[in-house]
Amino acid sequence: MLSSSTCSPSFRQVMNRGGLVRLAGAHSPLGAALVQETGFDAVWASSLEISAARCLPDASLLTMTDYLAAAAQIQASCSIPVVADVDTGFGGNMNVAHMVREYERMGITAVCIEDKHFPKMNSFVDRGQLLLDADAFCSKLQVAKSVQESPEFYLIARTEALIAGMGTDEALRRCKMYADAGADAVLVHSKAKAPSEVQEFLAAWDGRVPVVIVPTTYPDWHAEDAHRAGVSVIIYANQALRATVQAVSSTLKLIREKGTSTPVEDEIAPMAEVFRLQKLQEWTALDS
Repeated sequence: MLSSSTCSPSFRQVMNRGGLVRLAGAHSPLGAALVQETGFDAVWASSLEISAARCLPDASLLTMTDYLAAAAQIQASCSIPVVADVDTGFGGNMNVAHMVREYERMGITAVCIEDKHFPKMNSFVDRGQLLLDADAFCSKLQVAKSVQESPEFYLIARTEALIAGMGTDEALRRCKMYADAGADAVLVHSKAKAPSEVQEFLAAWDGRVPVVIVPTTYPDWHAEDAHRAGVSVIIYANQALRATVQAVSSTLKLIREKGTSTPVEDEIAPMAEVFRLQKLQEWTALDS
């Protein structure tokens, strides 16, 4: 019988199990299936990956409808929860309220909203980042919590204070405000080459809500070391996308150069693996 995602645990249920929670990014149901198969606890429906899959920059060019459709398709394909990257909430307070209602309606049990101005630019782009006033962002968080229908819905508030060069004290100030405004967890984002400023944040954090990190630029910080330092959730947000770009480009170049796919056949998935991921046998059984 075909499996269904209707019995997927909520992200809150995953968090309540305790221990380190690990997410990996995806932009498609196939990617989500691989995230689940490799043992991650949840899927990160990455706005970077979803934008990149359309060959567009991660700069608020796609609409909430675009991101929601991608997240819903991802959730329907797997039996682990999806945490949706919703950027700035797609606008002001009314947009945030609409976002929460629509994401909940589509079965998404967690979202992550950041304190940048709308439209946003990806954090790793080499340009200045404009942050929303902390009180204004708290208002967004309060609105989000006020309209959620299920107590299971999980709201992660992400600060870009370190990305914007505002320092650890400002990141701490903002995160404390965000937790008090109702956020279920805070994500402290950094693009430093080492985890030192995140470690400084964690050393001063009072533990009022869990802390989430995205170690894209400091990949050598081991997950267990991060957990011991106070991290509850770690997101490998874009590694799968980057691996795909590298692998597909290398494979196609080699086929083009050699005039045959023979040199790559031992390095790529057999068709049987594709059929397995498609659940082809389960589908064809319905026709027997």
